[in-house]
Amino acid sequence: MKRALITGITGQDGPYLAKLLLEKGYKVFGTYRRTSTPNFWRLQQLGIIQKVTLIPADLSDMASLLEAVTTSDPDEIYNLAAQSFVGNSFDTPLLTTEIDASGATRFLEIIRHLGKNIRFYQASTSELYGAVRKTPQDETTPFMPNSPYAAAKLYSFHMTRIYRKAYGIFACNGILFNHESPLRGLEFVTRKITNSVAKIKLGLQSELRLGHLETRRDWGFAPEYVKVMWLMMQQDHPDDFVIATGETHTVGEFAEEAFAVLGLDWRKYVKVDSRLLRPLDVSHLCGSPKKAQDVLGWKPHVTFKRLVEIMVKADLDRWQKYRQGKIFPWDAPSYSSEMDIISRTVAREGKRPARGITRLLGRLGRG
Repeated sequence: MKRALITGITGQDGPYLAKLLLEKGYKVFGTYRRTSTPNFWRLQQLGIIQKVTLIPADLSDMASLLEAVTTSDPDEIYNLAAQSFVGNSFDTPLLTTEIDASGATRFLEIIRHLGKNIRFYQASTSELYGAVRKTPQDETTPFMPNSPYAAAKLYSFHMTRIYRKAYGIFACNGILFNHESPLRGLEFVTRKITNSVAKIKLGLQSELRLGHLETRRDWGFAPEYVKVMWLMMQQDHPDDFVIATGETHTVGEFAEEAFAVLGLDWRKYVKVDSRLLRPLDVSHLCGSPKKAQDVLGWKPHVTFKRLVEIMVKADLDRWQKYRQGKIFPWDAPSYSSEMDIISRTVAREGKRPARGITRLLGRLGRG
């Protein structure tokens, strides 16, 4: 029986990957961060929480990662854990760097020192391409990251490549373009849209506020993308692959389609809010899946319209169950639309920082 260790098993991709590996007969271990609020709803929703072995670990703590590897004794490690929200990376750039950049290197060092034949998958991202103008983007397109998140991921991408070449480790990067599902977190724009559409349909919300409506992305279906992660790890030789659909749609189109699923006109409910704009954004990402198709024999099947429909109907079903008083695993109770969360908008709104902050920054600069 093969053994696999999945970091970030409580995120969107982790449960889908765990379910796939369990179906293939793997013994599955997963790491999670100890937090004040347990976050196992995705594993519960897929009905696999009793089938995986959970290990507390943190990508910033080498000792906990070593413990996770020695405990699980894996044939394959899938490093999916990350601070994965681009917007938050502008608010927490140092934390994002510590987790997203250095975490992969810690695992690679563990594999190197243990001297075991452990295969390593690094979850990379289309955000690496950033401001690049070539479309579509493939494995040869130069990277130009446009956020702290992308810059941190670029470091882990190259470290994975370097350890592969320098030490002969089976290490590969999956450059996955945006992929969504009903398990997507509410902090991401796609799920924010589908969740809001469901609430508006049921009279629980009156409007939806969004930032850039013209931002264009290549959106796929997460359960299909985790299959490619596994396929990459079964090859004779490690390599890096772009995973994408090859077509793009704007945030506005996503919203329009989502409202249309429930027979609503999106223009009546969507408002553009300048406070939601990022300091620096990526306007257009479109990937070429040709290499994955040629080498791995993979291609996506779920269309854009079908993806949006799946997500909208899942959120509508959740809110209907909520109104009926049913108890089931989901994330909405952990979020509140009434919360006033302060973000670092000084640069965006052109405000002068408070004098106390100015003095503090001055002391740090002199230190």
